[in-house]
Amino acid sequence: MTVLDDETRRALEVLAKRFRAADGLGMRALAIVGGQAENLLERLPVSVRTHLDGATRSALELAFDAAHRSRKSVKDRPDWMNTAVTSVMGAAGGAGGLPTALAELPVTTTMLLRAIQGIAAAEGFDPDDPKVRLQCLQVFSAAGPLSRDDGTDVAFLTTRITLTGATVHSLIGRIAPRLATVLGQKLAAQTIPVLGAAAGAATNYAFTTYYQEMARVYFGLRAISRDGPMDTETLLREFRLMIAPPKSLK
Repeated sequence: MTVLDDETRRALEVLAKRFRAADGLGMRALAIVGGQAENLLERLPVSVRTHLDGATRSALELAFDAAHRSRKSVKDRPDWMNTAVTSVMGAAGGAGGLPTALAELPVTTTMLLRAIQGIAAAEGFDPDDPKVRLQCLQVFSAAGPLSRDDGTDVAFLTTRITLTGATVHSLIGRIAPRLATVLGQKLAAQTIPVLGAAAGAATNYAFTTYYQEMARVYFGLRAISRDGPMDTETLLREFRLMIAPPKSLK
């Protein structure tokens, strides 16, 4: 049985609270669009759905380089400012329907990754380190703000990264199909007539808040492991117990 010291337990409880709070962030967006996450994708044209994986892969590849380059000229910003900027971008993307929403997609992806890198830096990790850059990208493996996460989807916290020459493309290849579904829901919400701008702002608000919270959980756990006596695997095991839904009584 693992015995956590009080300081470590309190730190894990804070992260667990963040993780649970992120669940359902997309409900505000869904309330605006008047739909359910599972049927949003059906609103997209077949041609867009067919090429969504490719568009997401391209957005991730662009973001991976662009977000890193921007660190030389743009300072890290607080979470609220990142959320405000992407919300405005989402409104602009939704105002013009599908064409502008598609054009806004890689820009928002870059902004999200840049925000994640800022959070990694705040936790004492170096975003210029190749492994940390990949860990920032890995945060996009989280379930997504329009998913109802029961606390079991923590694969993005546990997957180990081995640095090789093809690691970036391999990781993007694994993330893209899942993120494509998440971003497809966002695109669909932005294309709703009349409500496009409002839905774009609401979904970007939810997306930015969600991935920033997931990044704080991800790098927060690694910071606790780095600074304390317990290894990452032990901490993750305890974290899973904290976020697991309570078992129903029979």
